[in-house]
Amino acid sequence: MTEKRKLGIIAGGGTLPKTLVDYCIQNKIPYFVLAVSGNASESDFSADIPHLFIRIGQAGTGLKHLKEEKVQDIIMIGTIRRPTLADLVPDLRTAAFFSKIGLKSLGDDGILRALIKEIENEKMKVLGIHEIMPELLLPAGVLTSKKPDKQAIADIKRGIQAAIKLGELDIGQSVVVQQGLVLGLEGIEGTDELIKRCGTYKRKGDGPVLVKLRKTTQDMRVDLPTIGVKTIENAHQSGLRGLAVHAENALIADKENVIKLANKYKMFLIGINPAEYL
Repeated sequence: MTEKRKLGIIAGGGTLPKTLVDYCIQNKIPYFVLAVSGNASESDFSADIPHLFIRIGQAGTGLKHLKEEKVQDIIMIGTIRRPTLADLVPDLRTAAFFSKIGLKSLGDDGILRALIKEIENEKMKVLGIHEIMPELLLPAGVLTSKKPDKQAIADIKRGIQAAIKLGELDIGQSVVVQQGLVLGLEGIEGTDELIKRCGTYKRKGDGPVLVKLRKTTQDMRVDLPTIGVKTIENAHQSGLRGLAVHAENALIADKENVIKLANKYKMFLIGINPAEYL
């Protein structure tokens, strides 16, 4: 019997890191969790789960620890909030990393690509969560009872156009559109805060639509667009009437409950292929 490779889980916030840990336990995959302080939930990692909490600035220390744990594959999963200055005070290895990538750190994708290269220089392989849990990818088509109407489809098209430009600039993944008007573009605040902000700009009539796409040049292994129950709750609170998300290029956490909640709120959820709308 072939021995299973040990998996290192670099865990941010949200439910997906714990979902991956549970999958490893159920499938007897050896693993170790490197949890990012201020992002990963401490309650998710009890004493019986092998883990270590680090600041973002301690990435070098964390990488050294993963090597000591004899980790062979790595998955980076979960949301990471933009760090404070205190979070960024680097250990020596991390300081050298930031010095080396220089101006490439202007965009999230640039940092992540450089981080992947740094990890793989240490002879550890970076995987995407979809490579071991493909069921987490959001499928194509309408997933809810409610379907987008003519106005919603027009807003989806408009949102796709804006989201593609946003992604090309390595800024964000999400756009909120209402009746042809772009209410907001995702920046440093993230999708949840974008949705909340756009709730204050909502106009009368057909409600806004969220469009969320993987950036054009984004590596499928890291920072895939993700929605979950919290996304639906925030969308409902802000008066959105539906979500259009990049099919097979985005993750859906707790799919059954996401769809159930969207149906409860009479919202639509559709997995889209952007090329079909352009």
